Amino acid sequence: MRPLGGLLDSISRKRGDMRFGLVTYLWGRDWDISTLIRNCQDTGVEGVELRTEHAHGVEVHLSAAERAAVQSQFMDSDVRLVGLGTNWSFHHLEAARQAHAISQAKASVILAHDVGASGVKVKPDALPDGIPEEQTIAQIARALRTLGRFGEDYGQEIRLEVHGYRTDALPVIRQIMEATRHHNVRVCWNCNEADLNAPGLAHNFELVQGYLAQTAHVRELNSTAYPYRQLFELFARSNYAGWILLEARTDPPDRIAALRQQRSLFDSLIGLSGRN
Repeated sequence: MRPLGGLLDSISRKRGDMRFGLVTYLWGRDWDISTLIRNCQDTGVEGVELRTEHAHGVEVHLSAAERAAVQSQFMDSDVRLVGLGTNWSFHHLEAARQAHAISQAKASVILAHDVGASGVKVKPDALPDGIPEEQTIAQIARALRTLGRFGEDYGQEIRLEVHGYRTDALPVIRQIMEATRHHNVRVCWNCNEADLNAPGLAHNFELVQGYLAQTAHVRELNSTAYPYRQLFELFARSNYAGWILLEARTDPPDRIAALRQQRSLFDSLIGLSGRN
């Protein structure tokens, strides 16, 4: 049941290159699919991760015909549908809510398969107060293992975003991954401020380097608040072969010009990292 998208991603990873894409977090949240594809093609954006509940309308309620139409629009373009960005998380104290989150995440996996994507992004949103952390970590890991097995049947990678809800997010993500123990559950790097905590970015990157997913999120690459040159060097040294997806946090008056600028900055960073 492996979709074409998953096959192409495997080929891309074997080539050992990084590719530039967009998360419809802010830029693109109000674009329908045809507008999104056109704007990406015009600005050098090679792929997209569709964030849930945005104007593109790619949601689990779509019929089989509607899903096929989404896949066709991307396949007829130069833009890859890299994945779906969901908000499902698995720390819930109530059994019914936890079961619902897992069920809906599975539905998103099926949707991703049907529209030609290669993975689904999920979150760890919290370690609830009053509950031993190791208990919640084990609960999250069980859910992720279930999804990893389910996603494998559909050719969909489960991408655990390093969500910035804690200052020690990366050590917690490492613990979750060690407890999950499934090769189809991977880590989506997220460029959080906490990545720079002592002893520094290189050490913190190494915590999850062996688990990196086919996708990584970055903010605006011209930001001076994050050492993007160092990050790209770390990606290059680890032979990372995935999608660098822009998850912009500010909304400029001209998104098209801004996307072109971000593509240019990405190309420059790839060139610099390749020379080190």
